[in-house]
Amino acid sequence: MISVLGAGVAGLCCATALVEAGHRVELIDTGAPPVSRLAGGMLAPFCEGDGAPETVVTAGQASVDWWAARVPGVTRRGTLVVSPPRDSAELARFARATRGHVAVDPGTLEPDLAGRFARGLFFEAEAHLDPVAALAALRMALVETGVPVRDGPARGRIVDCTGIGAPLPDLRPVRGEMMELHAPDVALTRPLRLLHPRFACYLVPRGGGRYMLGATMVESGSTAGITARAMMELLSAAYTLHPALAEAEILTTGTGLRPSLPDNLPAIRHDAGRIHVNGMYRHGFLMAPVLATRLARMMTKEMQDAH
Repeated sequence: MISVLGAGVAGLCCATALVEAGHRVELIDTGAPPVSRLAGGMLAPFCEGDGAPETVVTAGQASVDWWAARVPGVTRRGTLVVSPPRDSAELARFARATRGHVAVDPGTLEPDLAGRFARGLFFEAEAHLDPVAALAALRMALVETGVPVRDGPARGRIVDCTGIGAPLPDLRPVRGEMMELHAPDVALTRPLRLLHPRFACYLVPRGGGRYMLGATMVESGSTAGITARAMMELLSAAYTLHPALAEAEILTTGTGLRPSLPDNLPAIRHDAGRIHVNGMYRHGFLMAPVLATRLARMMTKEMQDAH
């Protein structure tokens, strides 16, 4: 028996991959809401090339198909990256730092942006999903295959996917803040990234006129609510994308602590008799399937070698 601790994106992906590889698994859920429910849900490996190592860009490309094969609602409409005219140098820098894009007139892809931005970058191979719905679908699939989901102590070999709560000495929190808006007068169909030297943001459609707006990256362990500064900057960025977003209803705000290792790369580690899958940083939905697949192969090989 393998006990997977944690029911966020890392834990659910690991449990899924282990079950698919033929292992007996139980999922230990403490009931704490996973921080991954607040994610943007962007499966955007090429955009992550702006700041992330090449391994994230290369390995993360497989995640679009992984999610599409297991949960409904994966939308393959790419990512559109824009910048205000005064920040055109940011768009040129982003283009140099990334690949997998073509130059476009943003208004041809999103008519609601017509006349607002002269140039943009379109990453056609990228996709997005609703994190809450995707996590629920993975969990339901595990339950339907007979995986026990419970609270309490682990009974088997431990795979720790508890994020910032894991006992790893070099794990640090990186705070993120987000908002969910209802803007029925805005019709956007794919994730938008607005580049800015100080506060870049992204806007992800959720359907029904809802949009997720995020997300800040603050080296802080504070679990307090969203700050006034973050709210003002995010809303200012949203207004830059489309003036009608100024009339949007704020449905929810959220904050969470991203578990991060010193190099900001998700990793599989062995420590104190358990396996850790952690350090998702800002790459949870992109890299959790990658690490889960590696974990399943590793544990299958160990069992074969033992026999």
